[in-house]
Amino acid sequence: MIAVIIPAHNEARRLGHCLKAVRVAAARAEAAGLEVEVLVVLDRCTDASARIARRHGVHTLALEAGNVGIARRLGAAWMIERGAQWLAFTDADSRVPGHWLLSQLQWHADAVCGTVHIERWQPWQGAALRQLYHSRYQATEGHRHIHGANLGVCAKAYAKVGGFQPLPAHEDVQLVLALEAIGAQIVWTARHSVATSSRRDSRARQGFGDYLSGLEGQIP
Repeated sequence: MIAVIIPAHNEARRLGHCLKAVRVAAARAEAAGLEVEVLVVLDRCTDASARIARRHGVHTLALEAGNVGIARRLGAAWMIERGAQWLAFTDADSRVPGHWLLSQLQWHADAVCGTVHIERWQPWQGAALRQLYHSRYQATEGHRHIHGANLGVCAKAYAKVGGFQPLPAHEDVQLVLALEAIGAQIVWTARHSVATSSRRDSRARQGFGDYLSGLEGQIP
């Protein structure tokens, strides 16, 4: 079984769009004979995120961690217990392409690190920021970007390195580095890029939103 795991903290505004996209990707995988289950990990949600997840017919797991590393870790454990053999991770403010799961699985790798792209920049994020961002981002095969919004891991390899650590940020980087340390086969591809948000009010500090804010600070 393939598990799609999505941590969410008060993501009512964007979660529905995320789950619609995931449903398309899951349907394509199911049409190819694969079993897919989706889990939203509701971490300290006080908005309508839980209701939206239930409306989309996915599994939910509620916790009060306030920590994305813990959310991903507990979500992965929950799905592995249900028999998941492949763990696909994205974020609640992101939208995966329709071929996302099939593209991950075609490599038969221990892990697949994908790229992200911003389809809709905020009005205040001008051309200078966009140019700087694109100059530093390699949306190519063999890139070395690591995003929790676009990550797939074989459950056996994941368990071998102890899974995600309970970190408030960069838990995805830690996991991939641990996999590299044991010689795992990792694919770095731009063939199934995930659309993500360029918002400033990111839910995880030191994440993608803070990275963009840091770039803004470098513009004269």
